[in-house]
Amino acid sequence: MLDPFMRPEPELIAPHQTGLRLWARSLRGALLTGIALISCAALADVYSEVNEKINASQWTAAQALIDRQLQKQPTDPQIRLLQSQMQVAQGQISPAIATLQALTQEFPELPEPYNNLAVLYAGQQRYEEALSALQLAVRARPDYSLALENLGDVHIALARQSYLQAQGGPLPSPLMGGRLASKIQRTGQLLQPSP
Repeated sequence: MLDPFMRPEPELIAPHQTGLRLWARSLRGALLTGIALISCAALADVYSEVNEKINASQWTAAQALIDRQLQKQPTDPQIRLLQSQMQVAQGQISPAIATLQALTQEFPELPEPYNNLAVLYAGQQRYEEALSALQLAVRARPDYSLALENLGDVHIALARQSYLQAQGGPLPSPLMGGRLASKIQRTGQLLQPSP
């Protein structure tokens, strides 16, 4: 189960194709633009349909759509990101991690796989690995607010982990013990999911 304070990216946004917005000056250009738009719309429909199947727990149908898209485009990052989300929904965390790690290797410029990988690491209390993945997500897209929020949550989780270790060490003074207990309580509250 995913750690409730971390949120995976629901879907990968395909890179914007500025060439599709330019007005075609010839019939050939207009025709190519129309074909490209139809292709983008068809892909968006595939992604939406896969997402709907995943949300409805229709694993077989979702996997069939994923497999069909991967036959057409084996390296399609968005469909592979959806595949990792389906793996997570089915409790297949290790395969999802492998899928996301492969995406980060093949598409290091995309922040979403790093963010989702960090969520899975944090769910396993692998906070240092989550921290590294989130730093790469933010490096890839500095304004990625979801990764920045998750990065803050990982810092809080690491602080809480340090406080718990300090509390379990040699007997702290009564003053220090009270401070630690208060910090542990506050960080625990911060990590609770918002209502």
